[in-house]
Amino acid sequence: MTPGLTLHTPRLEMIAATLDHLEAELLGPGHLDPLLDARVPGDWPPGEYDRDAILFFRDRLAEGGAACVGWYGWYAVAAGDGGERVLVANAGYMGPPEDGAVEIGYSVLPGARGAGYATEMVTALLERAFGEPSVEEVVAHAAQGNEASARVLLRCGFSPAGPGAEPGTDRFTKKRPGA
Repeated sequence: MTPGLTLHTPRLEMIAATLDHLEAELLGPGHLDPLLDARVPGDWPPGEYDRDAILFFRDRLAEGGAACVGWYGWYAVAAGDGGERVLVANAGYMGPPEDGAVEIGYSVLPGARGAGYATEMVTALLERAFGEPSVEEVVAHAAQGNEASARVLLRCGFSPAGPGAEPGTDRFTKKRPGA
């Protein structure tokens, strides 16, 4: 496993994406497994975390260097059957804090949905973001009609904040606790 930044939730190890991780993903199946010390399922990547997103994050990390690691993607690894480590989801930020805010997003593999992993990931990202004194607000978007995603955000303390940045999305925000 590539050494780096990790977060832990009750059931997940979240590993910050590095340039090496993203390059391995772009090479194709089997290249990411050894870097995460986990099995990467054949239906990886999940949802909106597609090749374009991987390229975006790779380019941002290449531009920003090591100081940006942890402000983009995070891989969520769970213990599978028999204790095998398996990649179940991706979550992260759209970049380092800007004007007191960060934006988060997440995608869970279809076979791992409904297990509460999204809630665990969002909670971990919130704790990390609000651990930075400069972050006053966390923003998230959910596709209209994606009730599961909206429920995750509401469960994690986000408030609806109108239409999203892209058509067909809703915006959610959460202010720093105590602000």
